[in-house]
Amino acid sequence: MNHLANSTSPYLLQHANNPVNWYPWGPEALQRAKDENKLILVSIGYSACHWCHVMEHESFEDEKVAAVMNEYFVCIKVDREERPDVDQIYMSAVQLMSGRGGWPLNCICLPDQRPIYGGTYFRKNDWTSLLFNLADFYKNKPDEAEEYAAKLTEGIIQYESIAFVKEQPDNTLDDLEQTVNNWKKYFDKKEGGLGAAPKFPMPNNWLSLMRYAHLAKDENVAGAVKLTLHKMAFGGIYDHIGGGFARYAVDGVWHVPHFEKMLYDNAQLLGLYAEAFTWNPDPLYKKVAEGIIGFTMRELCSPEYGFYSALDADSEGKEGKFYIFTKTEIEHILGADTDLFCIYYHITDDGNWEEEASNVLFRRENDEELADKLGLQVDVLLEKIEASRQKVFEARSLRVRPGLDNKILASWNGLMLKGLCDAYRAFNKPEYLDMAIKNAGFILGGLLNKDGRLSRIYVSPKSSPKEASPKSSPKERTSKEKETASISLSFGEGRGEANDYRGEANVAFLDDYANIINAFIALYEVTFDEQWLIHAKKLADQAIGHYYDEASGIFFYTADDDEQLIARKSEIMDGVTPASNSVMARNLHQLGLLFDDGQYLDISAQLLRNIFPHLSKYPSAYSNWILLLQEQVFGTYEIAVTGNEAEAIRQEMEKNYIPNKIILGGKKGSLPLLQDKFGAATQIFICKDKTCGLPAKNIAEAIKQIRNV
Repeated sequence: MNHLANSTSPYLLQHANNPVNWYPWGPEALQRAKDENKLILVSIGYSACHWCHVMEHESFEDEKVAAVMNEYFVCIKVDREERPDVDQIYMSAVQLMSGRGGWPLNCICLPDQRPIYGGTYFRKNDWTSLLFNLADFYKNKPDEAEEYAAKLTEGIIQYESIAFVKEQPDNTLDDLEQTVNNWKKYFDKKEGGLGAAPKFPMPNNWLSLMRYAHLAKDENVAGAVKLTLHKMAFGGIYDHIGGGFARYAVDGVWHVPHFEKMLYDNAQLLGLYAEAFTWNPDPLYKKVAEGIIGFTMRELCSPEYGFYSALDADSEGKEGKFYIFTKTEIEHILGADTDLFCIYYHITDDGNWEEEASNVLFRRENDEELADKLGLQVDVLLEKIEASRQKVFEARSLRVRPGLDNKILASWNGLMLKGLCDAYRAFNKPEYLDMAIKNAGFILGGLLNKDGRLSRIYVSPKSSPKEASPKSSPKERTSKEKETASISLSFGEGRGEANDYRGEANVAFLDDYANIINAFIALYEVTFDEQWLIHAKKLADQAIGHYYDEASGIFFYTADDDEQLIARKSEIMDGVTPASNSVMARNLHQLGLLFDDGQYLDISAQLLRNIFPHLSKYPSAYSNWILLLQEQVFGTYEIAVTGNEAEAIRQEMEKNYIPNKIILGGKKGSLPLLQDKFGAATQIFICKDKTCGLPAKNIAEAIKQIRNV
């Protein structure tokens, strides 16, 4: 075994038996490269990455390829989810060199870590040839290698850098309209989403557009959002048998997924569909949200109520094998009910994707349309489909499961906690709040250090490296899934085995702070328990103290006392998850209003000023910033609900879609806006721009004030 044998990252453990002499990122490998004057080969991926597995099998398990790698390079394996700071550096390098990026990410660096070449997936022969050429280049032309590394490193430092903007622009509705009009050019008006294949859900994009459609009364954008939500929910990217979404669709119609399931996608999609239900109460949105929660509780929840990172795309060495069915398999499971189920999910004898005779389940017709076509009552159709789905679910649970990446990451747990709060707001199910509070308690107990700083990765004293390996999980979890054959919640069963993840590093990154702060603010808004705001404020102060650069008006991704890499980068552009800077900007805007804290509001405003010139050029990459711009243009309502019936009024208020609001109150409270607003009678105060209206006695009066403000 190589130097990864004692790692606890599931991704690193997958490579522990490779003939490549892999090291984890750390002083031992980096010092060896300097001592021996060897190039560093940095290979970055994550455990659920299909093409990472392919390259491992083709190249890293091959003795001859490994011999070349070991002879000429110090080889370092990096889990991008554990060390996103390292990934950020070398992803920037590859994007500068090739204009594209992805995983696996492979970078060749000088002994001092500065890159000279990089790319993503390489076929075995191409990879071997490349390694020989680079080794020869460094041996015979070291000065050229040095010159290129210097230029590339300077490019990495400047990549996505943002200028400091001193003057505050007048943010207007015209600015928003121009930005969204540029965005509209990329809408797929037939299949939803943005652009053609492949299609990523991009939940923050659609959240931003949904709020804009409502606030600006733009029916064109509203239609695009509804189409996208519908197409994603009907497509094969959604797991119609077990709930939850795959990471993306490889085609342009949401049919064939890249089958890995990530916590961060499902957390954000939960929040999107929950909020969409309040905006437009389509039962499909509720069903999808329930499916996401059922999947997450069943398959990604640890015994301590932390959330695991991902499920692999592959099982038994084949992508998607766990999820696909032949019609013959369905006939064996369902018997006489086969035809109806196959019509509903478009299952055919020939199959509907590349694997011979295999089917990815998807939908096309609405229930009402299909029931009418088949001459059935809608409720009869749905009852039959649900009964069949349960049987297929039970049969599927006997298969060898995809590998589980059981890292528990602070950042992604923050996203899921926020999603649960959004679901509780929309559907008012106590079990959602119960799960949210348990997860928040886990975060405080398992991810917050005594010094008040976060750890990115959960460290459990009970776990061992062997227990952390995902390769031991399929058989253990199969019996669990059999016990919980329903998508509906079952908190007491099927939560997973005690295979907690022990990480080596105790550092955290800006996204860890940003997403947990955001989640704690949301948890306050659904409980009126001020402890969550106090925790959010303390974490915000830590983030400002260790990550914020006052000179540039931007947060760095790494702390001032973390390991210093070849560049200290900032995360600016929103992607499949919102950028940590955009989340912090919105957090500080909310905390500034809740605590009447001018420093928070000033930093938030500075962040938006710096980014504002870029918003209209590439809106989909700044969707979370655009949410903050909307809050500036349309204003933010501060809704204070006080008195003995405050919780009941809060629940009623949440049925009204008011996306540009914060809500606070309870039976007691110490926030500045709540001062002198408590009494026996329940009252609703609508405030905006440091001005409050007369107290409203009921929801109707409060809504009238909002419409007239």
